[in-house]
Amino acid sequence: MTHYIPRRFTVVRDKDLCVNCGICVKECANECHYFAESSKKVLSVSDNCVACHRCVATCPKGALRIEKYVCDYRDNANWTPQYQQEICRQANTGSTLLSAMGNPQPYPVYWDKILLNASQVTNPSIDPLREPMEIRTILGSRPEKIEVEKKGFLKTKMPPQVMIETPVMFSAMSFGSISMNAQKALAIAAKELGTLFNTGEGGFHSALSDYSGCAVVQVASGRFGVHKDYFENSSFIEIKIGQGAKPGIGGHLPGEKVNKEVSNARMIPVGSDAISPAPHHDIYSIEDLRQLIWSLKQATDGKKPVAVKIAAVHNIAAIASGVARAGADIVVIDGFRGGTGAAPTRIRDNVGIPIELALAAADQRLRDEGIRSRVSLVVSGSFRCSSDIVKAVALGADACYIATAALIAMGCHMCRTCHTGKCNWGIATQRPELTARLNPEEAAACVVNLVHAWNHEIKEIMGGMGINSIDSLRGNRLMLRGIGLSEKELSILGIKHAGE
Repeated sequence: MTHYIPRRFTVVRDKDLCVNCGICVKECANECHYFAESSKKVLSVSDNCVACHRCVATCPKGALRIEKYVCDYRDNANWTPQYQQEICRQANTGSTLLSAMGNPQPYPVYWDKILLNASQVTNPSIDPLREPMEIRTILGSRPEKIEVEKKGFLKTKMPPQVMIETPVMFSAMSFGSISMNAQKALAIAAKELGTLFNTGEGGFHSALSDYSGCAVVQVASGRFGVHKDYFENSSFIEIKIGQGAKPGIGGHLPGEKVNKEVSNARMIPVGSDAISPAPHHDIYSIEDLRQLIWSLKQATDGKKPVAVKIAAVHNIAAIASGVARAGADIVVIDGFRGGTGAAPTRIRDNVGIPIELALAAADQRLRDEGIRSRVSLVVSGSFRCSSDIVKAVALGADACYIATAALIAMGCHMCRTCHTGKCNWGIATQRPELTARLNPEEAAACVVNLVHAWNHEIKEIMGGMGINSIDSLRGNRLMLRGIGLSEKELSILGIKHAGE
């Protein structure tokens, strides 16, 4: 028995404008369009449409548009059409529901309920066009005190640190989950911006050798591509424990996406599934994590910081404290709105907590325990604009990872089918004919423009606050006010209500 599931979108073709050129047929990887030999016309199969807008963007006559397909169900606040359709889909396939990108559910977005303060009379604002503004950021552990010799030479041995020119970095997206052209675009952009890109758990491709100075490499449970040279091709090393889109769940790259290049980077056979188990099988305690951190520092002669990435979950403050005490130089916290190439839908939409609450709780716990200087805090999970970055820094972040925003800058239309490998924009795919559509230099230029614009806006916002250094903004919650939040939410965030 097959259950009928209404299509989600309708492809509308203007017959007066369409010249049957067939460009939409060639451009669509989802086989929405085809050339009918009998009528000598291009027709559409709306059932296959995922609303990626590739056909709309490339149609030379503007003859196409995508509309939501409306199929009314009986009103039921509990059994919504979405739940009914998902039940039918699982009844047809017997499979776990998979989804890409971040959590789309209407949970509160706390960035939109936090307002920024501004200077007025007694603390004048600063004009960033005429006065220097410092947004350079240093990541890594800091000594509790610094001793200097009489001649001015530093006596204190500094721990390994990394300096970036902006508090914005590019989050972990592995070669395999995204194309080499997409990853190279991020690498080019990171080098030009003076920041870092994260290779994810997919190894380090030789085509990126010119960008090793701005790379972050991951050590995930699958240990893909991990070897000494892998560590050398990085600014710092990140142990991936959890991911915001799927806390407690491991990684899985389908074998059909493991071509020869992905195989070489990950050091696995061509066509084999790349599976990262949910747990690291050598980490079952903070002591085990301490041993791995120590081993990685030994492997790099203590020259590179070691980060630990954890998902934002309910006891995040205690976990962050444990990670700091285990010897990590950087704690990365990924919130539940973070993107993903593929995750079980029920996990993505129901597990984890917002990054705003996780960040505030972790920063406060580290301060209360007097160990905040031991680690840098890096956060990720759906940063959409420069003001989100400023609010995160004021809540205690040292820097922020962005991923979805960078992909959108490259051309991603968030059709949420990354896990199929049919990305029409050449980003989340390994099909050669699709990856060729993304020019890495052009994509990098768009990402550079985005971050340049954000940097300028960050300086303007800081100037309006009367702050000329991002170090003075970090953890400065007096610059934040909440609106429309409960007393408990304000307490966790550590901010006052608007008007106070």
